[in-house]
Amino acid sequence: MIDLKEKSPKILVIGDLIFDHYFWGSSDRISPEAPVPVVNINNESKVLGGAGNVINNLKALNSRVEVMSVLGECHVSRELKLLLDKIDINTQYIIVDPKRICSKKTRIISEQQQVVRYDQESTEEITKASQKILLSNYRKRITQYDCVLLSDYGKGVLTNELTKKLIQIAKQQSIKILVDPKGLDYAKYKGAFLLTPNKKEAVEATGIKIIDDTSLASATKKLKNEYDLEVSLITLSDQGVAIYDGEGLRIHPTQTREVFDVTGAGDTVLSSLGFAFSCGLGIDDAVKFANLAAGVVVSKIGSATATLDEIIDYESSFEKPSSEVNIKKLNEITSLSEKLKTQGKKIVFTNGCFDLLHAGHVRYLEASKKFGDVLIVGLNSDQSVKILKGEKRPINSQNDRAYILSALDSVDYVVIFEETNPYNLINAIKPHTLVKGGDYKDKEVVGQDIANELRLIKFIKGKSTTKTIKQIKYSG
Repeated sequence: MIDLKEKSPKILVIGDLIFDHYFWGSSDRISPEAPVPVVNINNESKVLGGAGNVINNLKALNSRVEVMSVLGECHVSRELKLLLDKIDINTQYIIVDPKRICSKKTRIISEQQQVVRYDQESTEEITKASQKILLSNYRKRITQYDCVLLSDYGKGVLTNELTKKLIQIAKQQSIKILVDPKGLDYAKYKGAFLLTPNKKEAVEATGIKIIDDTSLASATKKLKNEYDLEVSLITLSDQGVAIYDGEGLRIHPTQTREVFDVTGAGDTVLSSLGFAFSCGLGIDDAVKFANLAAGVVVSKIGSATATLDEIIDYESSFEKPSSEVNIKKLNEITSLSEKLKTQGKKIVFTNGCFDLLHAGHVRYLEASKKFGDVLIVGLNSDQSVKILKGEKRPINSQNDRAYILSALDSVDYVVIFEETNPYNLINAIKPHTLVKGGDYKDKEVVGQDIANELRLIKFIKGKSTTKTIKQIKYSG
């Protein structure tokens, strides 16, 4: 991948800011009042949605971001501004209209499945007065930006008249303006550098049913010609991204391991394209970058972001055996654990030497995984095994042991630790559940003061690495 780590472009986002509210929980019964699940809420998260998710994605990529929008004078607007403040976004160009209600989407998630969503918002067009103020600020600031992104969620900020003027001014200054479109009529986006419709949106906008490469090429050409775009682009979900810039249709395939949630994937494509173009990448490299970023976020739950490190790791993961991807360093597992918790995942932790893996180990790990959603295994380094077991151990190196463990279906992540006990690692992860063998009954377990609960599992009699070594020596 082209090194973009030192880049920090300045990008303007204009569009509909949305307050995304999540309740995470579990359900094991149906309500006696109606045929609906009763969800026991155990976690809550509040995040930026809509154009706010575009901002989040840009910040994750180390962009300098400014925002222009219109909000109401309500408690939701105030909460949304606080979320922007937390990521150091200047809100001085956000206009307040007392008659508007800030868009709020509330979702209830049970066992990673969305049960219901309810919305509160204003969707009428912003007033002429608000448009005039926004346009005035835009004219004064336009030359400060490397790129402009319009995030249209159809909530009234990007009116027909305003959008046309925003695009016209950007073109006059030779600044790329990218649009995530909404609705059936794309006339108001005419003259933009590119649009980012998905396949369904492109079909509705062009009237061309996309069933093969021929119809796809027709749709991209129609979008480019009819709306005077520099580049015509259609996102194709797991099939990739199709682009047409006058040199023929090209399809960049998506590299995706596992899709958990496509929420916000369009925001990621818009923001990553804007970032890539601002850093000087051409269309093909920019689309490749956006594909990788989208691959990262769809593997997460809820509106998510992708950092440059995650994108780089994700790209390199396709060049590594899949099991090796699950072997993490301390800093990686620390940040990953935090993200998993915000997604409502229950983390289970156990540790050991796991030298000469046998059926007892496998069954122990399978039982451990049943206590939660994600099992993280702390693995003693070679040096710490020698201290605990003697100079002739381990039989297998730490890298081999980690690779074998990470290949098990029950194990999600493996972390090698150097100390003789995993206290520092447990403190970094702060798991919900700590698991140890049954021989720790009535004993103090390292890290039990950190985890929410301790679970003990009985070992299978007659199964141990020491016994296996003795059998090998005897048979030899």
